Amino acid sequence: MKKIYSLLAALVLAGTTPLSLAHGDNPKSHKAAVTKEQKDWGIAGDAKSVTRTVTVTMDDNMRFTPDKLSFKQGETVRFVIRNKGKLRHELVIGTKKELDDHAAMMLKFPAMEHDEPYMAHVNAGKTGGLIWTFNRAGDFDFACLIAGHYQAGMVGKISVAAVSR
Repeated sequence: MKKIYSLLAALVLAGTTPLSLAHGDNPKSHKAAVTKEQKDWGIAGDAKSVTRTVTVTMDDNMRFTPDKLSFKQGETVRFVIRNKGKLRHELVIGTKKELDDHAAMMLKFPAMEHDEPYMAHVNAGKTGGLIWTFNRAGDFDFACLIAGHYQAGMVGKISVAAVSR
């Protein structure tokens, strides 16, 4: 969230409005070197460490299939994300509070660009993906934060079981 607020502040100082940004369409921001930042829900994963692949589909009914996922602490998951709709969708992993806050920001600035390792923006009829390591146990969420989609119920749950050591 700090990066988003920093971006907004920089834009205001530069005289550019957030509405002029292309919600994740900046080709330079996609698949560049991933910054590994520990989050409450895990950390960006490496392709060579993938232990499981999960396919999630999105559609214009504002739903994910499946909408409930379970992992074990320490799993590195490759998400294959298929958009079967005619609208652009995204999958963003986070805590309920983080997603609530980000969704509120997206309502204010619907064209705001954001691109983090825990999110994938997928154009209509396309497939995207992300790799994430669930190194913390707990209950987390995922959602499409495009303005109106979250509010329409485009959300899912992730449960990460602790591994006894």
